[in-house]
Amino acid sequence: MALLTVQKLKMEFAETVLFESADFFIEKSERVGIVGINGAGKTTLFKLIKGEIEPTDGAVIKSKDTVLGYMEQHACHGSQKSLYDETCEIFRELMDIEAELEVVTEKLMTDSSDELIAKQQSLQEYFQANGGLTYKSRVRSTLIGLGFSENDFSLSCQKLSGGQRSKLSLAKLLLSNANLLLLDEPTNHLDISSVEWLEAYLKDFNGAVLIISHDRYFLDKVTDKTLEINQKKVKLWNGSYSKYIKSREEQRAIEQHHYETAVEDIKRVEGIIAQQRQFNREKSIKAAENWEKKLEKMKEELVVPDRENDVLRFNFNIKAVSGNDVLKATALSKSFGSKKLFENVSFEIQRQDRVFMLGANGCGKTTLLKILTSDYEADSGTKQFGSAVMLGYFEQTLEKLNDNKTVLDEVWDSYRSMTSTVIRNALAAFLFKGEEVFKKVGTLSGGEKARVALLKLMLSGANFLLLDEPTNHLDISSREALENALMDYEGTILAVSHDRYFINKLATRIMCLEENGVRNFAGNYDYYFEHVKNAPQQVKEAEKPKVNEYKLKKEKESELRRKKGRLSRLENEISEIEEEIKNIENELNLPETTSDYELVLKLTNELDEKNNKLEEMLEEWEDLMSSIE
Repeated sequence: MALLTVQKLKMEFAETVLFESADFFIEKSERVGIVGINGAGKTTLFKLIKGEIEPTDGAVIKSKDTVLGYMEQHACHGSQKSLYDETCEIFRELMDIEAELEVVTEKLMTDSSDELIAKQQSLQEYFQANGGLTYKSRVRSTLIGLGFSENDFSLSCQKLSGGQRSKLSLAKLLLSNANLLLLDEPTNHLDISSVEWLEAYLKDFNGAVLIISHDRYFLDKVTDKTLEINQKKVKLWNGSYSKYIKSREEQRAIEQHHYETAVEDIKRVEGIIAQQRQFNREKSIKAAENWEKKLEKMKEELVVPDRENDVLRFNFNIKAVSGNDVLKATALSKSFGSKKLFENVSFEIQRQDRVFMLGANGCGKTTLLKILTSDYEADSGTKQFGSAVMLGYFEQTLEKLNDNKTVLDEVWDSYRSMTSTVIRNALAAFLFKGEEVFKKVGTLSGGEKARVALLKLMLSGANFLLLDEPTNHLDISSREALENALMDYEGTILAVSHDRYFINKLATRIMCLEENGVRNFAGNYDYYFEHVKNAPQQVKEAEKPKVNEYKLKKEKESELRRKKGRLSRLENEISEIEEEIKNIENELNLPETTSDYELVLKLTNELDEKNNKLEEMLEEWEDLMSSIE
């Protein structure tokens, strides 16, 4: 039986139908991406599956084996625990058994009754069978995979940022024993390395996953089916996002062809009827009546293709062409208190470059953009803009929008020389129509606010755009509209983004921000990932010191001998530690060991340490092998 079956599902609010007649099922190990415009009903579908709300009609059926898991919106609300301890709460049952085992073990020192020994053995068997020996190491590896450091483990939940709380919620979900995961925008607040870790985790996950996401690259990496919610219809497609798009376009082309053919047939029959009636004879009138019956049936069977959803209409025109040299940054540095973000950041940007800045969360990407806009002052270094450069800035927090203004006034107040008609037409192109232009900015959703900010940016006519996570809050169709507009943009772009699909579409250069400077790589994200992500820091040809070729050759030979020697010693060390791990595992399986809780705990800690050491050795071995080859 499927883990989840949806039958004839219908949902409406206040007489507005979100979707109806939804039929699909989810089998074990299927990974399904859920797509649709904002407001289509994706999150509502999750609420129906979770049982938070009742459907208007139809049913959501979970099998008796289904264990549902979903991200809590307030995972650690009010918790006084540390990040690590709160994550461990997902294993509360094992923690309670562990505590009970300690009590039983202590009692056995003075009472060795058969009943107490049997209880200890029963608890120990259950503890081991349900992952008691490994749950702490699983918590550690999951938190590190999601971007936390060991130093973060002791952070109080009350001091976690919104992004950190989201990652904590995701960690608890991934560590649960659920076999059907519901993930709503799981890549929000994750940097690219954490998203890549999550992709690998979900690929190996032994269960089913339903994922709401606007991250097309993530969907392509993880999903094998796509559930589309569009114009009140729900349809399950085979394939990841890109395959779904291709299949959908092919089907729409077929449906459009059938529709146009049917319309031509209807026109032809209408012509025949008109001709027969024109003859005005008994026989021809009878024929016309027969054709009219056929025409009525043809019209009943006519399938009108779904109309396309309204999409944003971007057009980034520049008011003036800048000089060829757009920006030169030299030795920029910035610290906040004792925390150094970066130093020695130097780079140049030329006209029509589309540069994307990557780096771990917290490395200072947004700060660097704010230095360029003069919102912040650099601690040292200089920035110099070229001639006729007009700067436009999209900030990801959207905090410069005035919540107390209407949408119309927020835009119009920045461009008073434009007429009301021009502003209203521009707002309509950004899907603010009719009375929607009089909404207060403070009442808008994140996606609506992003549209207002992007519209203001578009109207500015800037020829150098600084974009900080511009696709956040946008649904997929809006992201695609933005991409297409920026592809046609004649100005220059410096952008920060975690949207790898967006980066691939636009980037002419990747700039990696690090603590001690930047690395520049030609090409898009795929090129960066495949060829240079793990390469040592590149040095420009002009900056390479001249060296004696003979001396360089000898140094390389010496380095190669050193690596081979280390490789040989490392292989021996790996064999030794693997033998030690095997011995500990054998000892853990001995009957006399399993009855001694303290010994089991001691050996388990040793096993964790040995396994961690082995992982480090294997990573070093792989690095050495790749450098020797």
